[in-house]
Amino acid sequence: MKNIENLFFCFTIILLISSCNDSDNSQSSTSDNYNRSTLLNNLVENIIIPAHENFSSELNDLNNSISGFENERTIQNLELAQSQFIETYKAWQHIEMFNIGYSEEIYYVSKMNIYPANVTRILSNIESQDADMNNPYNYSSQGFPALDYLLFGLEDSNEMILNTYIDSENSMLYLSLILESMLSNTEGVIDYWNDNKNDFMNSDGNTSTSSLNMLANDFVYYFEKGLRANKIGIPAGVWSGLLPQNVEAFYKGDISKILAKEALQACSDFFNGIHFGSSQIDGEGLYDYLDYLDDTNYADSAMFTGLNDDILNSFENSMNKLNLLENNFAAQIQNDNVKMLEAYQAIQQGVVRLKTNMLSVLGISVDYYDADGD
Repeated sequence: MKNIENLFFCFTIILLISSCNDSDNSQSSTSDNYNRSTLLNNLVENIIIPAHENFSSELNDLNNSISGFENERTIQNLELAQSQFIETYKAWQHIEMFNIGYSEEIYYVSKMNIYPANVTRILSNIESQDADMNNPYNYSSQGFPALDYLLFGLEDSNEMILNTYIDSENSMLYLSLILESMLSNTEGVIDYWNDNKNDFMNSDGNTSTSSLNMLANDFVYYFEKGLRANKIGIPAGVWSGLLPQNVEAFYKGDISKILAKEALQACSDFFNGIHFGSSQIDGEGLYDYLDYLDDTNYADSAMFTGLNDDILNSFENSMNKLNLLENNFAAQIQNDNVKMLEAYQAIQQGVVRLKTNMLSVLGISVDYYDADGD
């Protein structure tokens, strides 16, 4: 009889725990009384969706320029496609951090921007014309890194690149296939946000699966891995030997600094809640959440003191260090890698502020595994 009572007691406890975990979308699940819905509304309506729509517009322009080049293969049309590639790549920097929902489900970021490009597989795909873009083996042979190679790296000059496309129909077909995949995946991601934005904004609790917790983790993960590690640390040899060939936009070369600065600015704007496309209009951001906690004394004062200013200063210091670099990161690494390492350290200070301090103050647990010990 006593064993039955014990089993019943354990079962009751399990039900209570499960019931608590299911209250994921309730405002009462936050203990600080901050209105997370207002914050989520600003992030989704004024940053995430507009940034995706802008990227889609730029990507369509790139597709049109590639189509124009396909129809009339001239130096002028090649250069138009190359120029639009840069604008589209800049727009991408504003959405890569939002690897959530459908984007995560289809491995959108991996299909769009794993670098360095796998040139061997690109050439194999061109020859076979039988590339499955959903095959993980092809993630590094599509997206922006593949376009970077196909538009700038096929030969040593634009005249020679043009001749390749005149002589090789397969190369043009593969270029078009990459754009087709990028457009299709982007359309699916935008549809996800438009269809699910209300549910996403209403998930205002403080659990591992609530919207702000996942969004904040994705933001910090991108700042640490996408910006700090991929753009700076790995090619600069922080964890291994120097790998200048691993910089973003290696074949175009002189835009790696532009892309890094664009990405850093996107992170700063997201933190501050600044509306996409405007440096003046801002709403609720993570900055405001931290400010609220400071005003209401919800935060641990020892950890919180000056945190907002520290984060803003880290953004500013990181941008200053990026400004000191050459436009071509591969050249910078080969000529004066110390400056690249200084830029890495500046961004790393921001990682500590955001990951260790900010998430702790907000009561958000880190949901990803950190293999490099930061």
